[in-house]
Amino acid sequence: ILNYDIMARFRRRTCIILLLFILFICSIMMALKTLRPDRAGFGDPFGLGLLPELQQRIVLLDNKQNSLNRVQGDTVTRLSNLHSIAVNTMKASMPPVNKLEEELASPNYNFHIFYYSWFGNPQFDGKYIHWNHPLLPHWDPKIANNYPKGRHNPPEDIGANFYPELGSYSSKDPSVIEAHMKQMRSASTGVIVLSWYPPGMADENGEPTDDLVPVILDYAHKYNLKVTFHIEPYKDRDDRSMYHNVKYIIDKYGGHPAFYRHKTSTGRFLPMFYVYDSYVTMPEIWANLLTVSGSQTIRNTPYDALFIALLVEERHKHDIHRSGFDGMYTYFATNGFSYGSSHHNWASLKAFCDSNNLMFIPSVGPGYIDTSIRPWNNHNTRNRVNGKYYETAFSAALLVRPEVISITSFNEWHEGTQIEKAVPKRTGQVVYLDYKPHKPNVYLELTQKWSEKYRKEQEQWLM
Repeated sequence: ILNYDIMARFRRRTCIILLLFILFICSIMMALKTLRPDRAGFGDPFGLGLLPELQQRIVLLDNKQNSLNRVQGDTVTRLSNLHSIAVNTMKASMPPVNKLEEELASPNYNFHIFYYSWFGNPQFDGKYIHWNHPLLPHWDPKIANNYPKGRHNPPEDIGANFYPELGSYSSKDPSVIEAHMKQMRSASTGVIVLSWYPPGMADENGEPTDDLVPVILDYAHKYNLKVTFHIEPYKDRDDRSMYHNVKYIIDKYGGHPAFYRHKTSTGRFLPMFYVYDSYVTMPEIWANLLTVSGSQTIRNTPYDALFIALLVEERHKHDIHRSGFDGMYTYFATNGFSYGSSHHNWASLKAFCDSNNLMFIPSVGPGYIDTSIRPWNNHNTRNRVNGKYYETAFSAALLVRPEVISITSFNEWHEGTQIEKAVPKRTGQVVYLDYKPHKPNVYLELTQKWSEKYRKEQEQWLM
């Protein structure tokens, strides 16, 4: 009887201790659970709740845990088992730290890409803009009579030979801007060359877009990209108006962290402006702005910058030098279309620039086709050859060891030079070109490949 009483007291004491231990463990777990982030499961790293698939697994495990507890009542054992499963699941599924940064290629600030923010649709703009581009007539009436006239009718019929994965989008759509920034960053480009008209001005088929610049700068900064400006040939562009517009851009946008400044050979960091169709203005007018002795000089002022002129014909190189420009670019993606866009002329242009302290910025493109808006311009079409045309252009550019390479373009859909994602599409009247047999991102991947190749070769040039 004595042994029985001793054993009974021992059991009661053991049960009490075990019950207190269980209550202690549960209290600690509840306290810890109140400290976790709202969207994270118990034991989750912060931010784990942002991963929907994993969150579903954790919720499923929690449900299983509750059911098992109710049926069998063994709280500690079941909770411990389920927690182990959850931790193992997290370890298997959890992305590395800074997954977004690791997934995207590092930006190459010597790769500049031309970008257009002139597209609109009814949802964001009240109407279609640029997707409904008119068919442009040939300047010879006899030839023009042989081709169709009128406008495109979006969303099925757009002014492009390829069709965007994002559809007939608006450049004002924040989700579109972000998608574009992510694509450009994934391609390892670093500087967006934004097509720009002064406030209240636009191309003849568009609407003013200067109000969109702050949004583009903000999204560019999110992806560690920089923005510079491609100044278009607006009405009455001359030395005076250019001075005021450069001042406007630097005053308004120059303080933004995404505003691009280029490090010069003297160690200065200066804004850079690409000037489209610069050759339509006489060298003497440009010299007023761009030379130290000019009457409207911008040199050695707070608005000094690097000004890059468009070279089309061979003679333009001398005009560019006399004008006081800091360099030249070739823009056009059609090899052989102009002297500047012909790959075999790049070596001599680079030599001229080197001897005159100018930058030479060759422009590479994936192909060219604009027959959706210039139906008579078949002879300037350049087939993409499944990416080979693009790679040939990059190879030619690297041969001349340029300080900067420009890419024509991210999204000039009218001329078929885009590297933005495109998808196959067929309508009743139109069969669009596409990137098959490759995926929609093939030209982004090729750009990233050549960006890395450029980086490695540049290291050798500088040794």
